[in-house]
Amino acid sequence: MLELQGVGRDYTLGATVVRALDAVDLQLARGESLALLGPSGSGKSTLLQVLGCLDQPSRGSYRLDGVEVSGLHRNELAALRCRKVGFVFQRFHLMPRQTALQNVMLPLRFAGVEPRRQRARAEELLARVGLADRMRHRPSELSGGQQQRVAVARALANDPCILLADEPTGNLDSRAGEEVLELLLELHAAGTTLVVVTHDEELAGRMQGIVRLHDGRIVADSRAKPVG
Repeated sequence: MLELQGVGRDYTLGATVVRALDAVDLQLARGESLALLGPSGSGKSTLLQVLGCLDQPSRGSYRLDGVEVSGLHRNELAALRCRKVGFVFQRFHLMPRQTALQNVMLPLRFAGVEPRRQRARAEELLARVGLADRMRHRPSELSGGQQQRVAVARALANDPCILLADEPTGNLDSRAGEEVLELLLELHAAGTTLVVVTHDEELAGRMQGIVRLHDGRIVADSRAKPVG
């Protein structure tokens, strides 16, 4: 469903060029779950941004659901991201003055969905993540775990082909973190393609595969077949 070949990403800081990704080859099948592991500065977040069409490679090829991402214009990239990708962030990134229902409706509005369908879809998703009785509460009236569930519902709004989660349990206590992880695993079991960036080895071990990065390169892929 996605394929990276020789992908690199460079950033210029003054007179210095920082190579955040270097010759990355990666494939992910539809319905697979994958953890990206590595120390700070290893390239995990940059890779996630490229996968989610928030950034583009400096070189190499990236195909998402059959579409070559490299070279797309900004508006084309945004449209592809809206249709194909759902994001769950460590810090939730909910609109504080909006209710849970309104937060989940936002990506549907940006996608041009008719208002009545926006509401119906948002209500369906909030019920799916166990928040049918909290739809009209603002983020400040919800626990951290509940806020992350709203974020998951929002990520699913446009029925994306891939869900990207960046340290989704990092700001939660152990109980709330486990609940959110169970929700993500349930979504994966129902067919959602899932990529999780994490520092948590235990969490990573619950994905189907683990890719380890160091200095912008993939140094290990648990899915790789042994040579010979």
